[in-house]
Amino acid sequence: MSSFVIFKLLGSLALLMFGMKSMSEALQKMAGPQLRHVLGAMTTNRFTGMLTGMLVTASVQSSTATTVMTVSFVNAGLLTLAQAISVIMGANIGTTLTAWIMSAGMSFDITNTVYPAFLIGIVLIYLKKYRYIGDFLFGISFLLLGLGTLRATGMEMHLGENQAVLDFFASFDPTSFTTTLIFLLLGGIMTFCVQSSAAVMAITMILCSSGALPIYQGIALVMGENIGTTITSNLAALSANTQARRAAFSHMFFNFFGVIWILFVFRPFIDAVCGLVGYDVTMTKDNVSMDLFMANAAKLSFVLAAFHTCFNVANTFILIWFIPQIERLVCWVIKPKKVDEEEDFRLHFITSGIMKTPELSVLEAQKEIQAFSDRMQRMFAMVRELLILSSTSSGKKKNDQEVEFNRLFSRIEKYESISDNMELEIANYLDQVSDAHLSDDTKAKIRSMLREISELESIGDSCYNMARTISRKYSGKQDHFNEQQYDRLHQMMVLTDEALTLMNQLMQGRKENFDINRTVNMENEINHFRNQLKQQNIVDVNNHEYTYAVGTIYMDIVNECEKLADYVVNVVEARMGTRLRDI
Repeated sequence: MSSFVIFKLLGSLALLMFGMKSMSEALQKMAGPQLRHVLGAMTTNRFTGMLTGMLVTASVQSSTATTVMTVSFVNAGLLTLAQAISVIMGANIGTTLTAWIMSAGMSFDITNTVYPAFLIGIVLIYLKKYRYIGDFLFGISFLLLGLGTLRATGMEMHLGENQAVLDFFASFDPTSFTTTLIFLLLGGIMTFCVQSSAAVMAITMILCSSGALPIYQGIALVMGENIGTTITSNLAALSANTQARRAAFSHMFFNFFGVIWILFVFRPFIDAVCGLVGYDVTMTKDNVSMDLFMANAAKLSFVLAAFHTCFNVANTFILIWFIPQIERLVCWVIKPKKVDEEEDFRLHFITSGIMKTPELSVLEAQKEIQAFSDRMQRMFAMVRELLILSSTSSGKKKNDQEVEFNRLFSRIEKYESISDNMELEIANYLDQVSDAHLSDDTKAKIRSMLREISELESIGDSCYNMARTISRKYSGKQDHFNEQQYDRLHQMMVLTDEALTLMNQLMQGRKENFDINRTVNMENEINHFRNQLKQQNIVDVNNHEYTYAVGTIYMDIVNECEKLADYVVNVVEARMGTRLRDI
């Protein structure tokens, strides 16, 4: 019987965690894009930033999602780190709504009310238009069912009457500061292990409401949960970029600072919160009847929720005035990684591990593709530089020039390898995201993004092909291009670079503001110039301006530029969702 009760307890915790995750994901699917716009617009100062973080987190029921959105905006330059810190402070307040939902679930038997919600939810899921509302109903129903089962299991276990449990907690001196530290550490470890502060909060509420765990130790566990959840995000951000690590560290600093000052006013603060809720801290089993004691203990779930809210509100009120100082501190602690860009093969945005929800994962993948696109234009700039180096060599090749040429060619080779790795890693990431339950819009975005990275990798291949052709020409025995050939190649490369610039303007901005006709016109101009050079090449070879072999290498570079421009058009088509060649 006891083993069955333990499995029931663990199962109800799993149901609670799944319900929390499902509810949060459904809310983000319903409001994710709008909330991202709100987050970008409503952070004019520290107070609006804090309120925005609070409202967004309360709306999506996930402080992690809010933090991730905030970090992505910092990376994009839409938010400063100071604004991000204010949003994260607000997210700490917004996430306390979860504790209030759980305290309500612990106080009343609500399991019977979830079954109609399940029925309505499944009907809405099959009605395609309203399926996200159905997902939300299923998520919150699972959450409440898990809470109700957890409450019933706790009552069934009679923890308040279990002598072994009572003796265990009685072995700790309730007035000792060491006891508070032990339970604080225990709360942090439990949260870190189960990766869910909601689950640990539910366990704490069960123990306190049953009368087994004194309120002071229970609140120490809640404080530990605040620390545990920040340790998780900091470990996850270790592989992320500098701004992500700074944002995660500011979150940890916020909670650590709060715990430190709370320890100095621990009992007076808790007594004030208990008075606010109406819980009598002096009541014990010995001086009142059992019914009265249990009725008083039933308020403890509300005490925990109230403490969680009061703690975060008070901590925010103290620290919001010192955001510039916090920013300087985190910048001093978290230094930028000194990594040569060409040696840095890892992705910048989607390897942090803190992304939890598919809808927001797509945003991070999009930012990675923007970086990929920008990198390909830099690679093409190296090819242009390589052509210039090859053209300045007349007769004898100077040693220092040859060294510079080889160094630049090696960099281009390295970039080609990076482009292959980026395509594979982004594709694998998008493949993982696409396994989740996504909206139709997001599925379409993922299909477009997969085409974008394929075409961007092809741009990298074209750049490398041109570099190899130039290198073969530079180190071979063939004659050099004449001055006219170099001028025409440079003109072709200028047109190609303009096409890449237009592509990057689209990738970095909003497609509603992009003039698609400019790309169409650029494509036509490049094609026309390629045809013109092709005809001129035949004439020049016939007139013995240069050899047929030199003309072949020359046209290889011209054709590769035109092919690269075609890949650019394909990227723009994928991003815009339309065929440019039909315009």
